[in-house]
Amino acid sequence: MDLADATLDELRDALAPAVAANAAFDGWNVHALDSAADGLGVDHDVARLAFSDGPVAMIDAWFASIDAAMLARFTPEALKAMKIRERITALVEARLDLLAPNRESLRRALAVLAMPQNAVRAARLGWRSADAMWRAAGDTATDYNHYTKRAMLGTVYAATATVFLDDESEDHADTRAFLARRIDGIMRFEKAKAQWLRPVDHHFSLSRFIGRLRYPAT
Repeated sequence: MDLADATLDELRDALAPAVAANAAFDGWNVHALDSAADGLGVDHDVARLAFSDGPVAMIDAWFASIDAAMLARFTPEALKAMKIRERITALVEARLDLLAPNRESLRRALAVLAMPQNAVRAARLGWRSADAMWRAAGDTATDYNHYTKRAMLGTVYAATATVFLDDESEDHADTRAFLARRIDGIMRFEKAKAQWLRPVDHHFSLSRFIGRLRYPAT
């Protein structure tokens, strides 16, 4: 793609992966951005304009590129053929696999997002990724389930990413095992919630039970 006439959005999309590759060494700052710009033949001032919000904007663009690449790994048909827990597991594992080459950049990115002034933006980024995964998995909930599912997955993903950062096991087996246990937890919760929220006719009713004792069915 010729970046000479690219929009700022297109520049951010193009630069984000290169900035991430440099952030492992330079940190999430203008040095990583300038190196990325040099590699793509982009003027430093233009690149800095694209990321005028600073490090969090760079991280935001990188995470967006990871989400897009994660979704591109699966066709709707492939995901539809899986059970729901398999879809979520596959999507999370794909995202971590895409992050693996830049694990140190991820560590530095999470440190930036952990700063108090970045808490709101960090929460939005986590929500965006969780939402992308649930939508790809086929979730169409629009009630409060929409929010609980994403909140739970966001928490699970954050915990799994923390394990992933220091996982030296082969093929990140420890991370996969940790994720499997947490996905089990989500599925158990969803099952229990579904049972609890069944129509009232399926629930035990003390008044109905007493009424039947007094007036047994004939």
